[in-house]
Amino acid sequence: MIKTYLNYAVLCMIVAVGTFHQLNTKRFGNQTTKSPDHQINQLLTIAKSQIGVREATGNNDGEAVERYLRYTDNKKGKPWCAAFVSWVFGQAGYSQPRTAWSPSLFPKARRVTSAKPATVFGIYFKDKGRIAHAGLVEKQQKDWVYTIEGNTNLRGSREGDGVYRKLRHAKTIAAYANWLPLEKGVLR
Repeated sequence: MIKTYLNYAVLCMIVAVGTFHQLNTKRFGNQTTKSPDHQINQLLTIAKSQIGVREATGNNDGEAVERYLRYTDNKKGKPWCAAFVSWVFGQAGYSQPRTAWSPSLFPKARRVTSAKPATVFGIYFKDKGRIAHAGLVEKQQKDWVYTIEGNTNLRGSREGDGVYRKLRHAKTIAAYANWLPLEKGVLR
């Protein structure tokens, strides 16, 4: 009798797990994709795991920094904020973006108007005449955007020394881009 109840309990658990899996994925032909919430959580988990990475000598170098740069076919010593963003997406299984040039993260087709979790943000620098720093949005609360970004520092520089969690005023951010896959033909 106990064995019957245990078999029934195991069967219920298998059905429950299968149902949960179906609710959290969408099927397109033979390809299964993760839900938008799962994609966002995955990207942010990867980005958060890098908080605390620091350059070895302050010259855009060090094991992790050079790994971000290599992912975008760049070499030690080059600016790496966009390479960090690209590497995070790559670790989550996305082939794009894959660039170390921060303006490339903001093509018109990817631009969005609001700071949602896992969107890419860009800061415009007047002296450069372009977006010259980028990172990932963690969340927004009122006028403040919590970010995770590489090649910055405690002051928020675009030529910093590591990966940091930052708090930026929304007015300082020039652009947002969504690099997650389209859902029903519309960016989230």
